[in-house]
Amino acid sequence: MKKKFTEKQIHILNVAEKLIAKKGFEGTSVRDISTTANINVAMISYYFGSKEKMMSYLYRYRVQKTRESFAEFAETVRDGKPEMQMKELIKYVVSQLFKFNYFHGFVTQELRHTEHLKEDLLEFYTTFTSKIDDVIKKGVTSGVFNNAPKPEDILTLMVGSSLFVIRNKNFYELYVSGKEENYLDEAEKKILANLLVTIFSLLGYQTD
Repeated sequence: MKKKFTEKQIHILNVAEKLIAKKGFEGTSVRDISTTANINVAMISYYFGSKEKMMSYLYRYRVQKTRESFAEFAETVRDGKPEMQMKELIKYVVSQLFKFNYFHGFVTQELRHTEHLKEDLLEFYTTFTSKIDDVIKKGVTSGVFNNAPKPEDILTLMVGSSLFVIRNKNFYELYVSGKEENYLDEAEKKILANLLVTIFSLLGYQTD
């Protein structure tokens, strides 16, 4: 069920997200958020209860916005060839995970006891899996794909690979070129390239 946010809540969440993306959750104080948002510190408690609970609201808001952007994205690739659609789906998932990478550590803890976050994620994942399934079937029917792997396995491969790279910088940076401050950009390029090769191989993609 979609949660409605007030304009004031959205303003605070947008400010908080930008600060947390730059300074991290621990490095961003309630005062930082209230000062930048030009509100009283007490407003954070009034609207969200605490900084930790505000992150739950922020994550739910971000999932809703991502779902909306995915609907727009899906429409833009709707009439494309299956190989193009699959490539764009992979790029979309990877880019979203890396763009909002600062959520992952928090969400791992929060999902243990916040049911609505699980429900929001489940709805998004099932929608995305359904789209992958449509593309696979279209590709098999047209003869572009020789294999039909399970769509949920394809999504798991995308998400799992990306999250491993995001969460294990100390390991993966050994295999990524470039400076440390560019790690996420370079890691995203590397894992995207690997996923494209792997998934299209699983599909048995045949070029002309």
